[in-house]
Amino acid sequence: MTPLALADVLDLVAYERVRERMRAEVIAHKARRRVALGDRLTLLFEDRRTVLFQVQEMVRTERIVGEDRIQDELDAYNALLPGPGELSATLFIEIPEIVRMTADEMRQAVNRFQGIERALSLHAGGHVLRARFEGGHSKEEKMAAVQFVRFAVPEAARAALAEGAPARLVVDHPDYAADVSVSTELRAEMVSDLADA
Repeated sequence: MTPLALADVLDLVAYERVRERMRAEVIAHKARRRVALGDRLTLLFEDRRTVLFQVQEMVRTERIVGEDRIQDELDAYNALLPGPGELSATLFIEIPEIVRMTADEMRQAVNRFQGIERALSLHAGGHVLRARFEGGHSKEEKMAAVQFVRFAVPEAARAALAEGAPARLVVDHPDYAADVSVSTELRAEMVSDLADA
């Protein structure tokens, strides 16, 4: 997928003019790309639109105007885009009752998912594609509640997705299990991402 460039980012004034419309469009776009894996995990498959919105919001929030600083944001967020023959997603560990937890309870709730990097896979037309997690977000003493994930999708699995073969996302963890069918909308987004890579 083509990385975002400075020319893709609107300046603060131009972004404010279109922000509400863009926000509504991206929320609808993300809804097609998001899948709940049970009640504690959510995957959001990333693409240029989702990543550009994150960059625009960061530039807006931090009031970034210098091209060098905007480029720094682009460099950081472009890493979320899928490369050739792969899908890229953000995995969120969701703890709804977090507002009533102590720091230690929050850490224990998130750390329950230690080892998730060995437990998540995409099944597409008989192909089992293991998730590859970005390093540095899962340590024994403390795990991040947001993880970045990639699925390498070989040509045969790409063809299966494009032809509409059954696909599902599976979590097979000792403390958590989920098996969710990929919706028609999400499959179309995946196929589009793989064609754009």
